[in-house]
Amino acid sequence: MDGEPLLRDDETLDEILGGRLKVLQKKSGYRFSIDALLLAHFAAAGKGAAWVDLGTGSGILAMIVALRDPLARVLGVDIREECVEMAGRSVLINGLDGRVEIWLGDIRRPEAIASPRSFDAALFNPPYRRLRSGRMNPDPARASARHEIAGTVGDFLGAAAHLLREGGRAFAIWPASRAVELLVRMRAGRLEPKRVRMVHSRPGGRGEFLLVEGRKGGGEELAVLPPLFIYGRDGGYTDQMSAIFRELGAAPADGGG
Repeated sequence: MDGEPLLRDDETLDEILGGRLKVLQKKSGYRFSIDALLLAHFAAAGKGAAWVDLGTGSGILAMIVALRDPLARVLGVDIREECVEMAGRSVLINGLDGRVEIWLGDIRRPEAIASPRSFDAALFNPPYRRLRSGRMNPDPARASARHEIAGTVGDFLGAAAHLLREGGRAFAIWPASRAVELLVRMRAGRLEPKRVRMVHSRPGGRGEFLLVEGRKGGGEELAVLPPLFIYGRDGGYTDQMSAIFRELGAAPADGGG
């Protein structure tokens, strides 16, 4: 990568979190959305945890985790070579090389990613749509990000179960309409649901997403958190969302990252 431009003609370099993070994205390809920020804020593990970001895409989740915990080590994995290469350049731009690695890998073959029980925490924002549901986007990156082309939610959960140590935590965001499927599969895979939060677009509207934390080998006890509303009745962000943006953009307590 030496001597090559970090920003290319078909890409944008977008600043988020008050400028603390810069993310390379395709001008016309798949671009991350607010659900990635919701998941990044929801996910939490002990200081210095080893994280794996399954289906890392732009690498935004992996990089936010590293920014929030200067002692964390994060591995982002994606099956799309273009995403891996671009996310790797984002890591360099943000000075996170050495703490964040981006690898090419298939979450359907977790044994080729790492040995069992290698990580303390896993997070994933998997494709929301079944393979043959709805119109398939002609752009391959957008299609694989939205449809279960390169792995179902069961594949993501299976990878997390393989890679997590006993007691390790798995974090996901998932459509509320498919919440039962996710929770049933988590329990079947020994990733016991421990914490959930429903995300609504607006007060009075139905739930859009479910944020979930599972614990590998955990016991049966579920904490249901207060609902999260993204937009207020005036169309602007709620105080809840503004607080999330502030917390994600704040520097770590020790000034690291």
